[in-house]
Amino acid sequence: MTNDELDKFAASLRGAVIRAGSPEYDEARKLYNAMIDKRPLLIARCADVSDVIACVNFGRDSKLPIAVRGGGHNGPGLGSVDDGLVIDLSQMTGVRVDAKGKTARVGPGCTTGDVDHATHAFGMAVPFGIISTTGVAGLTLSGGHGYLSRQYGLAVDNLIEADVVLSDGSFVTTSDTENPELMWALRGGGGNFGIVTSFVFRLSPAKVLYGGPIVFEISEAAEVMRWYRSFQATAPDDFYIFLGLQSVPATDPFPREHWNKRMCVLLVAHNGEGAEAAVNAIRGQLPKPIIDWAAPIPYPALQAMFDPFYPKGMQWYWKGDFVKTLPDAAIEAHIEHAVAGNEFSCMHLYPIDGQVQRKRQDESAWSTRDATWSMVIVGVHPEPSEAAAIKNWATGYWQAVHPYNLAGAYPNFMMADEGEARVRASFGNNYARLAALKQKFDPHNLFHVNQNIRPAA
Repeated sequence: MTNDELDKFAASLRGAVIRAGSPEYDEARKLYNAMIDKRPLLIARCADVSDVIACVNFGRDSKLPIAVRGGGHNGPGLGSVDDGLVIDLSQMTGVRVDAKGKTARVGPGCTTGDVDHATHAFGMAVPFGIISTTGVAGLTLSGGHGYLSRQYGLAVDNLIEADVVLSDGSFVTTSDTENPELMWALRGGGGNFGIVTSFVFRLSPAKVLYGGPIVFEISEAAEVMRWYRSFQATAPDDFYIFLGLQSVPATDPFPREHWNKRMCVLLVAHNGEGAEAAVNAIRGQLPKPIIDWAAPIPYPALQAMFDPFYPKGMQWYWKGDFVKTLPDAAIEAHIEHAVAGNEFSCMHLYPIDGQVQRKRQDESAWSTRDATWSMVIVGVHPEPSEAAAIKNWATGYWQAVHPYNLAGAYPNFMMADEGEARVRASFGNNYARLAALKQKFDPHNLFHVNQNIRPAA
C-alpha cells in the first residue's frame, strides 16, 4: 500500500487517521488490557457515519484485517488488530434522551457512564453493567448484564433500534419491524454482523437505589455463599445482589485494619419500594460484616463504584462461565482458589435470572436464558511481571469450578484464546441461526476480530 493511497484515504475522512510511526501512534494503540500489545497499520478515529462507511470500504477493498473499537474496554484486546485497520468510534459519543418516549439514542463510542449521566437527570436508566467506563457497544452487543438486569432484562432486551454499516458498506436501520433478522442477531451476537453507529434503548425508572457493599471475613464465605444461593432462588426482581470473593482495597476510605484482607462481599442494589427494610431483613440473616456501606445511592454513583480500582493499563486475564446451581462442592472449590489470588484479583457471580429468564431462548441471539448467574474470574495486576502468574491463577481456578457450571460463558468474559467450541457453547442452540445470518450479512467474515461466528457453508 503506497503513501499516496493512505493519504487519499485519510483525506476522505473528517476524523483523524493515525499511522504507524506517527507521534501519537503509541498512545492511540494502547489497550485497556496492557497484557496485549498490538500494532495496527492504521487507526481511523471516525467522526460520523460517513467515516465508518469509508473505513469499511477501504479496509475491505485493501484486504486489511479490521477491528472495531467502541469504548475500548475489551478484555481480550479485540478492539485492535496487528497490521490492519482499527475503526475507532470513540469520538462518536452523543446521547439524546427522549424523556416523553422514554428512550435514549446513544453513539457507539459512549461509555455506560456517559449514558447514565444523560439519563439520570430524568430519573431513568438503561440496564448496563457495573463499571461506568465500560463501552456501551461491546457490552450491549454481547448481551449486557448489571444491577438492573433482574428487574428490566439485559441491555439487548432493551435495545429497540440500531443503525448499522454492513460489510458491503451499505447502511441500514434495524428494529423488530425493519430488518428484524439483523436485530435478532445484534441482541447478543457481538460485532459479527456489522458496525453499529447508533443505538436506541428503552429507558426504565432508576434514580436513587439502596445499595453498596456488605463485606464479610473470608472465614464466613461458605456460610454467606450458601445463604446467597438460597436467597437468589426467591429474590424479588427489584432486589439485585452480586457476590464477590476478592480483597479489601488498600486505600481510603476502607479501614486500614482490613487492607488487602481476602473477603466475601455482597454488593446489594435494591430499586424498589421498601428498599431499606428489604436490605435490613437480609442483614439479620447474615454473619456480622466487617464493612457495611449499603445506603441510599444515586444510580450513576453505584455504577462508578468500581472504576478507581480497575483503570486502563493493568494486566488482565479473564475466565467466565454461565452458572445454574451452586452446590456445596463448588462453594468449597471457589473459596480454596479465591484465597490464593493476589490483592487485585477476584471472582464475581452476577445474577442473570428474573426478567432475563422470562424471554424464550430463541427470542434473541443471547441464548442462555436458564442460567442463574454469569461468573467471571479476573486475574489482574498492575505489573507486567505478574502476567503469567495471574493467567495461571485464573485458569486453575476456572478448571476447578467449571465442572459445576454450564458449557458456555458470557462472550465479554472470554479471552481470545478460548477456541470455537467455547463460542459455539456460549450461543447454544442459536449458533446455527447466527451462522446463517453471518452468511447473509457478512459472507466473507470481514468482521472477524471478535468472538467469531463463522459464516455458514
